[in-house]
Amino acid sequence: MHDNDLRPHEPGRTEGDSRREMQALARARICIENLDPEIDGGRFAAKAVAGRPFKLRADIFGEGHDSIRAALLWWRQGSDDMHETPMAFVENDRWEGSFTPPENALYRYTLIAWRDDFLGWRKDTTKKIAAGLNVDLEAEMGHRLIANSRDHAPEGEGRAALESLVHATNHGSTEERMDILLSEDTLAEMTRSGRRYGLTRLDRDLAVFADRDVAAFSAWYELFPRSAAPGTRHGTFRDVIDRLPYVRDLGFDVLYFTPIHPIGRTNRKGRNNTLTPGPDDVGSPYAIGSEDGGHSDIHPELGTIEDFDALVAAAREQGLEIALDIALNASPDHPWIKQHPDWFEWRPDGSIAYAENPPKKYEDIVNFRYYLEDGSPNAPYWEAVRDMFLYWADHGVLCFRVDNPHTKPFPFWEWIIDEVRARHPGAVFLSEAFTRPKVMKRLAKLGYNQSYSYFTWRNTKEELTEYLTELTTEECRHYMRPNFFVNTPDINPYFLQTSGRAGHRIRLALAATLAGNYGVYSGFEICDARPLPGKEEYLDSEKYEIRDWNFDRDGHIKDDIRLLNGIRRRHAAMRDFTNLEFFDAHDDAVLCYGRFDKDTGSYLLFHVLLDPHAGRDFSFDLPLWRFGLPDEASIEVQDAIHGNHFTWHGKEHRLTLDPEDRPYAIWRLIPPGGARD
Repeated sequence: MHDNDLRPHEPGRTEGDSRREMQALARARICIENLDPEIDGGRFAAKAVAGRPFKLRADIFGEGHDSIRAALLWWRQGSDDMHETPMAFVENDRWEGSFTPPENALYRYTLIAWRDDFLGWRKDTTKKIAAGLNVDLEAEMGHRLIANSRDHAPEGEGRAALESLVHATNHGSTEERMDILLSEDTLAEMTRSGRRYGLTRLDRDLAVFADRDVAAFSAWYELFPRSAAPGTRHGTFRDVIDRLPYVRDLGFDVLYFTPIHPIGRTNRKGRNNTLTPGPDDVGSPYAIGSEDGGHSDIHPELGTIEDFDALVAAAREQGLEIALDIALNASPDHPWIKQHPDWFEWRPDGSIAYAENPPKKYEDIVNFRYYLEDGSPNAPYWEAVRDMFLYWADHGVLCFRVDNPHTKPFPFWEWIIDEVRARHPGAVFLSEAFTRPKVMKRLAKLGYNQSYSYFTWRNTKEELTEYLTELTTEECRHYMRPNFFVNTPDINPYFLQTSGRAGHRIRLALAATLAGNYGVYSGFEICDARPLPGKEEYLDSEKYEIRDWNFDRDGHIKDDIRLLNGIRRRHAAMRDFTNLEFFDAHDDAVLCYGRFDKDTGSYLLFHVLLDPHAGRDFSFDLPLWRFGLPDEASIEVQDAIHGNHFTWHGKEHRLTLDPEDRPYAIWRLIPPGGARD
């Protein structure tokens, strides 16, 4: 009895139904399963970078010992131009393939696999010849396989080549026929044009979005434009233009502004977040909207839209992109409240609902309404937000840091991002969601190109190793790109509050070398970490006042920033976040890791001291095995910080790191024949 005999009789099932089911099952003869990546069964697109290989793996196999071939089919969304790329067998029925998306766009891909009966015949026949067996019959079988392929080939060059092979192998001695049948040229032609027996296509098409390079590899510098002027005068966009050479000199490529829109006066916050502002207090830029306009307008003291356009153009000349902070917050003075009251949440007593995160209250901000009573989307509001993003994109801004996206509906963001990408595929959305892991990952799946992360609170060797291993090896590596901000205007980490200059250098080195994307908020370079007592917040927070920064004061770490950003740019291994590997440093206060890129011959090894208060003398293992070298081998090394070359002998070494000297070391490893970086 077979398993199918146990299937319950289906009422109304006919012999024709059974035959159609047979034919359908028979067509999918090859098994294609366990794809990586395949985000939620294909519900969401994986992420790639235009011009860089996108790699995938799958289990592919058939019955018995048939010889299998597989290929990757890919095409740009909306195009009929389909490309086929062969896949390679790895091990244990695991196959790997890749393609390089040429442009910043959405691509579709699927897999096909088939039995290559000629390849199977060739393998078996070669073994029989080696064993001294008679292969007269095998010669005829090989000839017939070529003839069968000819009969099924479409008209064209391939069929003509097969026709020639049919004639060439139809006569002569067995030895003469075998010389042709087993030649590499014949194998190449049959691989190219031979019949694909049992051709099976994956039953679904998957998607991958190829971003611009800046989505995967970028260094962000955050500032408040209103603090860009000397002294405490309210800064303007023209003042920011004067700051551009400074930001570029430090090696950053994205200059990110907190909100630049008109600030409301109702319930305006005073210095240090007080509820009793003075007449000259500038308020929080996150309380957006006044009689001067809303989210598509500029705070009058910053300048005009023409000034902003001039800033964007000047930044582009400096090699900088401008990023805007998009906060879907509204001051009680926002013009939309009068123009579109149905876009807001109202309380039973008729008052407008302000933002809350109990016990915190944000009286200077009120809530937008995303859904109507019947459960349908508040479409005019959704469209207005989309148009706001498009407005700034049309003014040259393609990088958006979105404030608290996890407090807005997921379908809203998926629609917004798709709509913006339809016109501006190069748009980069950074999710500022310090929230639960699954929520952060969902935002990344639905389209956010970059994500804030828990790095800010991962300080120990165990914490960093565990978290980075998750980000670089688990499924999330295909859709979630972390941006390791060392600090933000909202977050003054306890580690920085108590660790001084050494602690700032440690966190900078970790962020810049562990992640593809990282960022700093201005003031970090001068180690400003004065806290509100007992809180992870800055004293005299720039969110509520204009700051007069002295970026040349003693104890700054600008040289470290220049150095690390330069290393990031020069070494190809730094561009792929997922190539991170941890190695042994025999001290819990030292993190040792590598960024290795075999394709470009770029290999960097890092040691970072995690204790800002005491140095360490420690041993570590040089990963010679990664280059196929024995433990006693030697390898050329360049100190990536100072530039000198030398040789390390053997696997075991010692090193000293001092927080007052330099709490990190970076080595360029040059294996035999591998000096290509």
